[in-house]
Amino acid sequence: MNTPFIRNHQYNVIKKQTDFLQKTLRTVADRNVLKTVRYRAAANIIEAIPNLTNDQQQMLEQISTFESAYDFQRFLSALEPYLEPFPPITLKQIQKLFPKNKKLKVPDLGSIDFRYVTYLSWVDIATNKLFIVYPFEGQFIGIEGRITPTNKKGYCLFCNRHQELAFLTVKTKPANASPDNISSVGQYVCLESDACNQSITDIGSLEKFIFSVRK
Repeated sequence: MNTPFIRNHQYNVIKKQTDFLQKTLRTVADRNVLKTVRYRAAANIIEAIPNLTNDQQQMLEQISTFESAYDFQRFLSALEPYLEPFPPITLKQIQKLFPKNKKLKVPDLGSIDFRYVTYLSWVDIATNKLFIVYPFEGQFIGIEGRITPTNKKGYCLFCNRHQELAFLTVKTKPANASPDNISSVGQYVCLESDACNQSITDIGSLEKFIFSVRK
């Protein structure tokens, strides 16, 4: 039985290195350069996934030996059984994360392929609110904020992808503070969370933001 060990953002690293290596093979003829790029592609992948077993590391290091587009595609497909999906979550669990939203509109969970989800997110168009659910140490964290389209492109805080952005504003209240002591934190994020999940390669900025605004 295949034991999942690759999270979505780590799989995105593998896809990114695969794409870069394929482009290099098509455009570079120098053997020494190719050898270096092959080595770095494998090393970048290994660095992105800590605590690998010897078998897992050898499986991933195969990327340095491939030549054709078919080889690379077969490699990516062979890794899919090892993807560690977003933890199982129910509608009731999500509703408990946002108790003040009595008419919370949640996406169809059955239609989501959770293997490719780092954070669950959706927009309630009626209220212009963005909801984010993130798993951390066996629990789910839920945050919500006001979303304002910017109609311009820039770099998303979460995935660092150059794309059309929205400005997310989340209200925060320090512990034991009075009800009037409310501030807000704002950041530019992708309008399309699906595309963001397909591009995110590091969870550092995402977690830093979530922890800074969690209640």
